Amino acid sequence: MIERRPLLDFLAHAILLVGVAVVAFPVYLTLVASTQSAQDIATSRPLSLLPGSHALQTYQAALFGGQSSSGSRMPAAGPMMLVSLISALIIAVGKIAISLLSAFAIVYFRFPLRRLVFWMIFVTLMLPVEVRISPTYAVVSDLGMLNSYAGLTVPLIASATATFLFRQFFLTVPDELVEAARVDGAGPMRFFKDILLPMSTTSIAALFVIQFIYGWNQYLWPLLVTTDESMYPVVLGIKRMIAGESYTEWNVVMATAMLAMLPPALVVILMQKWFVKGLVDTEK
Repeated sequence: MIERRPLLDFLAHAILLVGVAVVAFPVYLTLVASTQSAQDIATSRPLSLLPGSHALQTYQAALFGGQSSSGSRMPAAGPMMLVSLISALIIAVGKIAISLLSAFAIVYFRFPLRRLVFWMIFVTLMLPVEVRISPTYAVVSDLGMLNSYAGLTVPLIASATATFLFRQFFLTVPDELVEAARVDGAGPMRFFKDILLPMSTTSIAALFVIQFIYGWNQYLWPLLVTTDESMYPVVLGIKRMIAGESYTEWNVVMATAMLAMLPPALVVILMQKWFVKGLVDTEK
């Protein structure tokens, strides 16, 4: 029997509502600012909490660019979002594909120093991009990959975390299933494609959400390898919009920030069921 305590229920819901308000208020403030004019934002102290009447013009300027009130050209968020989308998809799909194959090889193939190879992969967790950024940049530059999707994505594709997670999952697959597939004449890649991949769908979905957001939010690496404005991802573009003008069109910046939130939010919402199942499902 579960005892219900109204006071504790009220306290729990109050804490949750306060947490939601703390997280949602900056987003709401950004949305409100994106519907006002730059002059309203610059002169209003404090900023109005009610939506303004310039939403259409502001989002049109954010998506397609145009002239700012100071006469300078504003970058368009549409092409930057396309660069971010392509980069995030390449990073997410590449990480998952490489991690699946490497975990499959480590678990199901017998070769010398197999355990050492796994630990060498795992140790790379201690060497994130920020630590190896100088030699990585030198390699990318020597290969002529600056200002390209290859330069934006290839150094970020390998993932020791995803390899470790898939390895741990593959170790839970019963040996009887492997033997049955072998008796039926299934080769290694047939076993991988027809048995392991369908069993890994929830884990793949959860990792896709995490890695897509990781790729979408990249800032430091694109800052180094892109000098052409046509290859700026949207996160870098927002920073350039703020730092590149003596007079910042804050309404356009806020509108661009709202647009930049949409793809990751849509991915999380559309894949929420698979994401949660992949993280908590224990029926492997």
